[in-house]
Amino acid sequence: MKTIGVIGGSGLYEMEGLSDVKTVSMETPWGKPSSNLLTGTLGSVQMVFLPRHGTGHTVSPSEINFRANVYAMKAMGVERIISVSAVGSLKEEIEPGHIVIPDQFIDNTKRRPSTFFEGGIVAHVSMADPVCSVLSGCLRKASLGCGGTVHSEGTYVCIEGPQFSTRAESHLYREWGADIIGMTAMPEAKLAREAEICYSVIALCTDYDCWNEDHDDVTVSDIIEIMNKNVETAKKVVAAVVDTIPEERGCPCGGALGHSIITSSDCVTEETKNNRFELIVKKYM
Repeated sequence: MKTIGVIGGSGLYEMEGLSDVKTVSMETPWGKPSSNLLTGTLGSVQMVFLPRHGTGHTVSPSEINFRANVYAMKAMGVERIISVSAVGSLKEEIEPGHIVIPDQFIDNTKRRPSTFFEGGIVAHVSMADPVCSVLSGCLRKASLGCGGTVHSEGTYVCIEGPQFSTRAESHLYREWGADIIGMTAMPEAKLAREAEICYSVIALCTDYDCWNEDHDDVTVSDIIEIMNKNVETAKKVVAAVVDTIPEERGCPCGGALGHSIITSSDCVTEETKNNRFELIVKKYM
């Protein structure tokens, strides 16, 4: 049975329709995840759900323990992560309520640990194509099937937050060629790649950030109204996509570390390997 993880963003704090539901509390080598994990089955698929900001939205973007979240997914046997993320639009044609399945990221965060590989083992994974093309393709089809207006690709610029961007920054990101702006895809995508987990994002547009002077500047109250509608769409997409994801992985995500670990195994102590790295590197060392 394939195991699919869902990391819920703003407004998505639970998964409906699961059977055999269990709550799992976990402590990882990087501390505790944002919340307890919820496991269950959806049709013939094993699901693991984690609210990125905690139940009730108590964890700020800069406080998210991304390493613990991704590690917990790995420990639960997850091979694919569907990330649900609320974003602002940097393009006129991407309207609030639209769905974007981004294929590129710009990491503009400033103070987040972004790798598992420190303290004795060094690895350099490729991030040229930062999402799983197979998983993203399944999400595009499912989103279209649910009646959403879907943009099949785009560049997501991830900012530190929790403040929204200045107008100058918003215009700068547009000059960079970014399509949407959010606060949570990085370093989540990087860590998923290091953990050899397929990763893709359902980005749900809530606003036009602050570059578009024909629209009011973004406010939390405006976001919440559209976000609630978007969350219902996200739930439908997740329910529709799980059975369309292939049982076996034919993408390169599952071998991302195959040519990425640069540290000689002779230089890695058993204590180092077993302390934090065994789950991630055991098939290579």
